[in-house]
This record gives sequence, structure tokens and C-alpha cells, in this order.
Amino acid sequence: MKTGYNIAIDGPAGAGKSTIAKKIAKKMNFIYVDTGAMYRAMALYLLKREIDPADTNRIAKVCGEADISIEYRDGEQVVLLNGENVNACLRTEEVGSMASYSSAVPAVREKLVELQQRLAAKADVVMDGRDIGTVVLPDADVKVYLTASSAARAKRRYLELLEKGEKAELPQIEQDIIDRDYRDMHREHSPLRQAEDAVLVDSSDMTIDEVVERILSLCR
Repeated sequence: MKTGYNIAIDGPAGAGKSTIAKKIAKKMNFIYVDTGAMYRAMALYLLKREIDPADTNRIAKVCGEADISIEYRDGEQVVLLNGENVNACLRTEEVGSMASYSSAVPAVREKLVELQQRLAAKADVVMDGRDIGTVVLPDADVKVYLTASSAARAKRRYLELLEKGEKAELPQIEQDIIDRDYRDMHREHSPLRQAEDAVLVDSSDMTIDEVVERILSLCR
């Protein structure tokens, strides 16, 4: 039985879902569940095992051995992979690319969705991802489909990488985003799409605070 208040935020890669979801969770004193980080932890596990992204049979076979959980320590979300804090390893391009492939494998999704639903049933949560409103939390109290143009998302990612001192090519980043959108929208299981009862929010020309206020107004 569901006792928690659930906010579901879906949308394509680079739309700012996790940034927005964290701010909303903080303002409402909810638990932020970063589902993308959970899928990235699984991807990291598969990379450590040196598994080919195209080898879906092998991915399905070994994913059950990965124990992934989320804890809060001093107010910060910590992603644990087989007991190890892997927060620092999750945001690389390599892990993101592997996550895009492995998240399409049914066995991977089943394992993680069950854990996410269990948490949302008993707690007030903000959850973001690709299929939260359509698959993970179909009965969420508020559903948002957060998007932005591929150019706007690529520019944000480009500036993010430059700030970290990493080399980046803007056209390549945008092409990677377009390719990932296509894979996410056309995969067989739980493709990225806007839930019928989700509110569309296009953040291309909005500030972070404007997006947060828009979603908070939906909750009110």
C-alpha cells in the first residue's frame, strides 16, 4: 500500500532532471531518488567486469550479482555498489554510454524498478529518469516531462566539461545526445515517452529556479 507522496520527473539526457529534482526534494523535504545514478552504478559494475555493451545475454546473466542501494549520509545521497561508495565514478561519458545500452536489458530494469517502487511506496520521494511516470511510478501524485532542445542540452554539457577542465567538442556532444535520445525512445522495453497525464516543461529558455517554481506550483 502506497503511503508516500511521489513526484515523477521524466525526460531526455541533459534536460536538467537531476539538478531540478534535487532542488525540489530539498525544498519539500522529500527523499531524492536518483534512478539514473542506480543505472550508472549497474553500468559501472558491467564495465568493471569488462562486458561488451552489445552482449545483452551476458549483461542479463551477471546483473543479478550487483547489489545497488542508496543511502543518505549527512544529507547527501550515496550510491553503493556492492557496499562501496561509487559517487565519484558515475558521471563519466563511458559509464553514461554503457548505461544507455544496459538499461534497455529487461533483467537490469526489473531488478532496479523493484527497489525503486519499494522505496516510493513508503516515503515521500522525488524520482527522475526516463520511465518514472510511465512504468516505475504510474500512480505518482505529480508527473513532469522535462525537456530542452538538443542544442541547449549540448551547450550545458559542454560548459560543464570545460568547467571541470576537460576537453570537449560541442558538435560531437550534440550528436551523442541526439543518438542517445534515439536509443532511449526506440528501445523495446520502457522507451522514453511523455506519460499521458504528465505536464510538459521545456527548459530550453528557462533558468533552474524558474523550472523549480513551475514544478512546485504543480505540487501546490
